[in-house]
Amino acid sequence: MRYFIEISYKGTDFHGWQIQPNAISIQETIQKGLQTLLGEKIDIVGAGRTDTGVHARQIFAHFDTTKNINEKDFAYRLNAIIPISIFIKKIVKVTDKAHARFDAQSRSYEYHIHLVNNPFTTETTWQIPRRSFDVELMNKAALLLLKYTDFKAFSKSKTDVKTYECTVSKAVWLQNENKLIFHITANRFLRNMVRAIVGSLLEVGSGKTNLEDFEKIIINKDRSLAGVSVPAKGLFLTEVIYPNSIF
Repeated sequence: MRYFIEISYKGTDFHGWQIQPNAISIQETIQKGLQTLLGEKIDIVGAGRTDTGVHARQIFAHFDTTKNINEKDFAYRLNAIIPISIFIKKIVKVTDKAHARFDAQSRSYEYHIHLVNNPFTTETTWQIPRRSFDVELMNKAALLLLKYTDFKAFSKSKTDVKTYECTVSKAVWLQNENKLIFHITANRFLRNMVRAIVGSLLEVGSGKTNLEDFEKIIINKDRSLAGVSVPAKGLFLTEVIYPNSIF
């Protein structure tokens, strides 16, 4: 039987989602909890692989088991034995071929910036005090992302992917007093893509890059022309959408 787990986590204490030697990952932590409760080897597959320090308000993973699970009770029991920085929202039975990664129709991210120091959010926002940005201009640049589908310019170098094609359906900045939040939704994301886009848009907002040059960055597909990648701690995976047919 196959189950989907809906998960949220604060990524500060983990070396990303994916299992790796000599480092604590979210994937490994949840797998160990499942194996303890189910008494059998469990492998979980996530909707994506967030980097070290990146957070998730919503991410899904799937796993197979021979056991019949009481979904509500099982989520409670699993939360009791894993670190409090990870929270299992729910567990649901899905069709046998449902896939947390490949069946995802869209993913959404947010990037959080504070323009003043805030001691309560040092691990979940990038704090850049005494800076100001032209949010209207950054939104004009963000709209250009919807015109294109090849985002090699914002992909981590030497990454092993078959295509750099992504369809961005939303890209917008919102400002609430001294906080900036960038929202972006696409069918898929390349490694480091959101952080590189944010860094490039901030260069537009600070006057270092104009709209024409920002568009040329996308067209030229050259990572060296784009802005720096902003710190991981401000990035949140916020939503993953699936077709109803898998549930």
